Formats: sequence, structure tokens, C-alpha cells
Amino acid sequence: MNTALPVVAASSGGGHAAPDTPAESDIVELLFFAYRDFVSDPDRLLTQYGFGRAHHRVLHFVERQPGMTIAEMLDILGITKQSLNPILKDLVEKGYIVQRTGTADRRQRLLFPTEKGQALSRALTAPQLARIARALDGLEPDVKDKVTAFLFAMIDSDDRDHVARIVWRNEASSAGDGEGGAP
Repeated sequence: MNTALPVVAASSGGGHAAPDTPAESDIVELLFFAYRDFVSDPDRLLTQYGFGRAHHRVLHFVERQPGMTIAEMLDILGITKQSLNPILKDLVEKGYIVQRTGTADRRQRLLFPTEKGQALSRALTAPQLARIARALDGLEPDVKDKVTAFLFAMIDSDDRDHVARIVWRNEASSAGDGEGGAP
């Protein structure tokens, strides 16, 4: 199998080529294939638990942000409460997540992973982290920053601040600069 990257000539207009040119079409297709393989490892593990990708997403964010509210989860996933409820019910009933009443607002339900939930979340993420490390291995040192900037630029501009707060929350709090580490 030839894994060499194809060389794509730059457009003569000085900017990017039209969206339907092979370069952008290749990126679309590569994103589809990369996503397929990126989720395939956790998919195999999820089936052993009777869970799907939605369970993985919920568990991932609860494990990364213990104490998040249901409203925050709905906002992150961009789904309705009716869509979240059966997934959350599965995870709570099977002991992967616990819900606690908010201290400031007793109407809030705060989500926390159990030890079992943390272990499963980390087991699901481990092959994805290994896949990313393999993909970056041997590439130029600044490639991670470029990939991060590219992915961040793919997010709708009106949602980037919100996403930056979620993704880089630990870096922002440790650096104390409030910038969140966004590219």
C-alpha cells in the first residue's frame, strides 16, 4: 500500500482552489475515513457493554468535566433533552454516571463519573490517543499545532469561544491568562 501523501499544486489565483477541486474533495473524503477509523476502536468496546457512540460522547464529557449540568451537556452535544434522557438513564442505571442535586440551584442535576465510568471512558479514549500519536509520529514538530488550528478553524466561528473554554479549560486555569490556549 502506498501511504505517501499526494502533492497537490497550489491554485494560480493565489488563494485556495474552488471547493469542488480535488484538493478539498480529498480532504472531505480523508475526514470521513479518518473519523470512521477514529471511532472504530471504541465502537468495538462499546458493543461489549451494549452502548453506542452517544454513550461514549456523554461519558467522555462527564469524565473530562465532572459536575457539569444537564444543560451544559445538551449544549455541548447539540441535542434535545429527549435524546439525552435514554442515554443518561443507561449510564446511571449501569453505574457509570451519578447525578447529584446542585448546591446553588437545587433544580440542577450535576453529572459525575463513577470509578467504573472513569475506567470505561479512559479505556475508550486510549486507542484514540494511540491513533493520534501514531499519526503525528515522525512528522514535523509543529504539525500538532497546525492540525489543532485546522480543526479549530473547522468549528463554526460563533461557537469557537465556547469550544475553546471546554477544550482548553485546564490549560487556562493553570496558566492563569484566561486565554484558554486556543490556537
